[in-house]
Amino acid sequence: MGFAHNNVLHGNHFRKDWQRRVRTWFDQPGRKLRRRTARKAKAAKLGVRPLTLLRPAVRGQTIRYNRKLREGRGFTLGELKEAGINRKEARGVGIVVDHRRRNLSEEGKALNVERLKAYKAKLIVFPRKASKPKKGDSTGDDLKAETTRASLPLPDPYAHEQPRKITDEERSFKAYRALRIARANARYEGVRKVRAAKKEEEEANKKK
Repeated sequence: MGFAHNNVLHGNHFRKDWQRRVRTWFDQPGRKLRRRTARKAKAAKLGVRPLTLLRPAVRGQTIRYNRKLREGRGFTLGELKEAGINRKEARGVGIVVDHRRRNLSEEGKALNVERLKAYKAKLIVFPRKASKPKKGDSTGDDLKAETTRASLPLPDPYAHEQPRKITDEERSFKAYRALRIARANARYEGVRKVRAAKKEEEEANKKK
């Protein structure tokens, strides 16, 4: 390591006690086993309940991720109302409610309403006392039906189409030009309205 010009001399310390400053991870295998046994204990404690709560299907944020569907925080009050589920009852049967979320599209709302209805159709509510089932509890053959602990999978975000030939109309369509015209129309809409109103006013004054 050389020195050049009028610079400060290096004060490199190569004999530091680095062993004292190293974080070891020798308990990794033990922690792994502990987490596994804790998961097993939790699953056994839950009985036949699903391992995870039901959450809505929402779009990712920003242009980069909005083509993907992911699990959201909770269902909106509007979605629950349309699916015919009371918001207090929902929390008792494993459905998460988010009172702050808003539905910004009919498609997204319909998707989550279908998700709730599918969950409700599969739901089995075991009564606390088999002899005295309460309102909303499952009865009869429903209690003997096969149970699953897997959560409802997210729907496929893409509408798949069968391969087909490109039509002449599609081939002749100028996408870039259509976008530019639409942009210009949106941009100059106000100016054109003002101009048209002014022209009508001038014509009306001429007639007088």
